[in-house]
Amino acid sequence: MKKIAFVFTQSPHGSSAGREGLDAVLATSALTENIGLFFLSDGVFQLLPNQQPDQILSRNYIATFGVLALYDIDQCFICRDAMMARGIDPDMPLVIDAVRLDSQQMREHLAGYDVVLTF
Repeated sequence: MKKIAFVFTQSPHGSSAGREGLDAVLATSALTENIGLFFLSDGVFQLLPNQQPDQILSRNYIATFGVLALYDIDQCFICRDAMMARGIDPDMPLVIDAVRLDSQQMREHLAGYDVVLTF
């Protein structure tokens, strides 16, 4: 069975990329259990708690990340270097339990996947 990586690189609520990526993850989980989620670049903002998308008249899909465990999706990684570059404390709590990796470790983990989809 192929391993599929979903890479989130866009900040939430500025475009539909994050919501579409999350929808794709949930749909793909019906077909395989070999799924990994990677949050790089501005994608690290996807996992920040206490977002208020209603302030910009956007739908709050971030809470949906909380159901990933119900779909047996537990391979989640966030780039510590990207967090620090954006002024985010790399030890802060996130909306899901994601493993913090540096840029090199992220590349090494991604190399182990057969298919990489970027959102």
